[in-house]
Amino acid sequence: MTVAAIPGTLCQVSSGGILPLHIDLLTDPTGAQLRDWHQVLTAALGHDLPGDPVPSSDDVSAQLTTPSAHSRKLLWLARNTAGAPVGTAALRLFDEPGRSHLAALELYSHPAHRRLGAGSLLLDTAVGAARDNGRRSLVTRTTVGTPGDRFLATRAFTPALKLTWRRLRFDSMDTAAIGAFAGEQHHGYRLETWEGVAPEALIDGFALAKRAMGVGAGPAGGIPPGHVPWNAERVRSASEIFAKRGEQLITVAAISEADGSVAGYTELVVPADGSGRALQYDTAVVPGHRGHGLGRWMKASMIQRITSELPGVTEIETDNADDNRHMVAINTGLGFVPVRQTVEYQLRLAE
Repeated sequence: MTVAAIPGTLCQVSSGGILPLHIDLLTDPTGAQLRDWHQVLTAALGHDLPGDPVPSSDDVSAQLTTPSAHSRKLLWLARNTAGAPVGTAALRLFDEPGRSHLAALELYSHPAHRRLGAGSLLLDTAVGAARDNGRRSLVTRTTVGTPGDRFLATRAFTPALKLTWRRLRFDSMDTAAIGAFAGEQHHGYRLETWEGVAPEALIDGFALAKRAMGVGAGPAGGIPPGHVPWNAERVRSASEIFAKRGEQLITVAAISEADGSVAGYTELVVPADGSGRALQYDTAVVPGHRGHGLGRWMKASMIQRITSELPGVTEIETDNADDNRHMVAINTGLGFVPVRQTVEYQLRLAE
């Protein structure tokens, strides 16, 4: 079985018992192709994670077409001979120094068309493209116990990091406890909150705090993340990506009164329509400021702000490695409950 993905062409594959499939490399996705992508994605998520919200067509289009300053995406759409969309693959190639060895894959197979070879074909296509682009490592994530988990377990991928996802539902949380945590006094610190790009007066300090993310704060797992060169320019470009997708990036930061530096921060992303589930992004405290309860203070203040100012948001979801005991304890104390586990898999393409 041989696949050659050439921009603007169709690739037809046939192999003993496996139905012929067509693979499109989407260099400039049309509205119809984006709708087909959304159809596959929502069907797969609805089947594998029943009860979870699925992204809107506009959200999917924005995710696929919004450019990034530090990576690029290759997109493939698989169809059967009847023209029905049966699978998708998105390969993210990191281009910045320190991460140019990495590629990340998102692959979805329509539940009505599984076990026909689309997933394997898309995987082979993406792996080949990652190698052709000089990548040494390919990473992907799947939910434990789902078909995707079983699919990757039979390939050459190695499980590298297990994460537990936790959810805080606003209709059942302890509002009084959240208010008490948010109202705590932390001598020598104050909180600052902003939407989108960090204020100019704080942006350099915020970039420094970003660099501290992960320094002694939690496990690295088996996946080498590469060096992320955070500076003011990168902070601006990362924030602008959310804005271009219509999403709302909210940050709460703890500021040291002694020198005005950013001692810690927590970030949350609200969907474009301002409703449903918000996603917790980074939470970090700079090493020299740990042990003062800043993490819980910032997160509780964030929750309080969201519930009071964005009534359409009904819950927050976050993830933690199980051995990141400190952050797990903070989230548990705030009322987050485990809902599922995911595994990050790694495929070594070259040494």
